[in-house]
Amino acid sequence: MGPSPGRPLRTERTHTQFTFVSLCSCASTARASALLPPSLHRGVRAGTTTQAAAGVMEEAERGGWAVPLAVRELIAGGVAGGVAKCAVAPLERVKILLQTRRAEFRGSGLIGSFQTIYRTEGPLGFYRGNGASVARIVPYAALHYMAYEEYRRWIILGFPNVQQGPVLDLVAGSIAGGTAVVSTYPLDLVRTKMAYQLQVKDAVNLSLRVPSEQVYKGILDCLKTVYRQNGLKGLYRGMGPSLYGIFPYSGLKFYFYEKMKTRVPKEHRKDIIPKLACGSVAGLLGQTITYPLDVVRRQMQVQALSLSNQVNRKETFGSLAMIVKHQGWKQLFSGLSINYLKVVPSAALGFTVYDSMRDWLNVPSREQAPVLSEDGSDTAPVHSS
Repeated sequence: MGPSPGRPLRTERTHTQFTFVSLCSCASTARASALLPPSLHRGVRAGTTTQAAAGVMEEAERGGWAVPLAVRELIAGGVAGGVAKCAVAPLERVKILLQTRRAEFRGSGLIGSFQTIYRTEGPLGFYRGNGASVARIVPYAALHYMAYEEYRRWIILGFPNVQQGPVLDLVAGSIAGGTAVVSTYPLDLVRTKMAYQLQVKDAVNLSLRVPSEQVYKGILDCLKTVYRQNGLKGLYRGMGPSLYGIFPYSGLKFYFYEKMKTRVPKEHRKDIIPKLACGSVAGLLGQTITYPLDVVRRQMQVQALSLSNQVNRKETFGSLAMIVKHQGWKQLFSGLSINYLKVVPSAALGFTVYDSMRDWLNVPSREQAPVLSEDGSDTAPVHSS
């Protein structure tokens, strides 16, 4: 719930140091200094005092947790993102293989693609590239979430007359999405390359492998190989369409989510089912609009591995035109139906695990947290739409 019109925000100075690494090392950042994370600044009544802040921290620390509140938020989000990614990994790999037009999977469809993967690689084939995906999603989700809250706060404090509502979420979400993509893109590149390659499990199926295909041994081997062959630029190949896509997708996702939440009765806005429904629909709408750019990104990422790519794609919209010319406009939506199938279970698990982790880590709700500024001065009234 946003602050009431005409009431100034009482603010206190806070120093917050954020450190996030992998999921396994999040707990080692207990020395970080954090009074309250930006993720708790939003949606709080105006006029909160330092006594209220002390009460929040007293409740947050109940149970003997020595880890700062900001780090606990990161752990909760990282675990939720990792679990959700693992759950939909088979669908994610099939989607990438269809997007990149690998010869063995053209025209196979969902069931046929599952059968081909199982026959050539066995059960573990469904999770090829998932290690890089999970390694990416932990810092990506943490940074995306924090950046969204931070940018939203900066806009509110920097432009006192700004209207709080879906448009604000559209702007903050778009910028946060771009920040997260730039910071974690090399891991996304690795995830795609490893998911694209096909490794057979026995000599009987060796004929299915592309003879000149490069096989990476793991995440570090892929990073080293790409850097050795193409330099730093190679690690960011395909980032153009990623940014073109993430700005509208991330912004629209937050926009649709916040817009639909306004249609939910106030007494049900904290329930998990309305949140799940709003999040799923927002994800579906956002992905449908920006999906062609995701196809362009995947094809640019695996270009060096594919013998079928005879065109040297140098930039985003040139690649888009080449795909339409040589592969047909339908290729721009290849794998979209599979993407739809993974959105709902991914969102359901993400919400459920995240809420459970927040409870387990004694993270207070947003409504309990005060709004804190950087200069300790009262802010001008912030109007809510």
